[in-house]
Amino acid sequence: MNKGFLNWFIFILLSIIWGSSFIMMKEGLLHLSAFQVASLRIVFSGIVLLPSAIRHFAKIPRNKLLLIFLSGVLGSLLPAYLFCVAELGIDSALAGTLNSLTPIFVIITGLLFFGTQTEGNKILGIFVAFTGSILLLLSKGHIPESQNLLYVSFVVMATICYGLNVNMVYKHLHNIGSLQIASVALSLNAIPALIVLYATGYFSLPLSDSAVLYSTFHAALLGIFATAIASIIFYVLVKRAGAVFSSMVTYGIPVIANFWGLIYGEEVGWKQFGCLLLILVGVYLANRKPAI
Repeated sequence: MNKGFLNWFIFILLSIIWGSSFIMMKEGLLHLSAFQVASLRIVFSGIVLLPSAIRHFAKIPRNKLLLIFLSGVLGSLLPAYLFCVAELGIDSALAGTLNSLTPIFVIITGLLFFGTQTEGNKILGIFVAFTGSILLLLSKGHIPESQNLLYVSFVVMATICYGLNVNMVYKHLHNIGSLQIASVALSLNAIPALIVLYATGYFSLPLSDSAVLYSTFHAALLGIFATAIASIIFYVLVKRAGAVFSSMVTYGIPVIANFWGLIYGEEVGWKQFGCLLLILVGVYLANRKPAI
């Protein structure tokens, strides 16, 4: 299969999974706290990947274990809490749009901490795609004053974590298999998540209650698909296509979110589709090989 085609296929698949995660997060928060939903998300992902983690743990160099654990913290654990808390104060559309800051922080953290250089076409592509994301948000109309800066800052912090993680994986974990990184990282991070879940009183809830089961089910979907499976796929993309292009998956999220909007009867017109087209043009420019 053509390398470029497979990269785009992975890109689209990740966009679908992560673009749908905000819906699952919203449903999980209906009957559980933000910390409980985020903890369940990580715990379920760790449980799903535990057999693989046990099988691969001995194969990982001991000097890489701390980096893999840190990758789980930066790439999954902290963002899970930050996004859930953020959605208590801002809507998912704004959270999804702010998530588009990730490629920008990939470049900034890469320059500051990892000594990486970024081609001009990637910077141009990121600028075009980010502009499309902002216009997409503005096309929805007035942003309520309740979307305050405190909750916005939580999403920004999550994107900084993503930027650091992408660069770290690309530079320091490039020779370790994607399944090994994801399974060990998430299984190890399930331990602190389980402690938080216990501390927040989840196990004292009426766990057979339909409302609790409903939110737990959506948190489980988040953990299995949006964290466990998506993390493996993402690590594959990082190694195949590089840090910057991989991070631009965040620009596919608004596209999927708008299709969900169509399903849920939200207004999606020519302005929204024009912005989506601009986003895709930006992703294409970032992935285009520069002329020699």
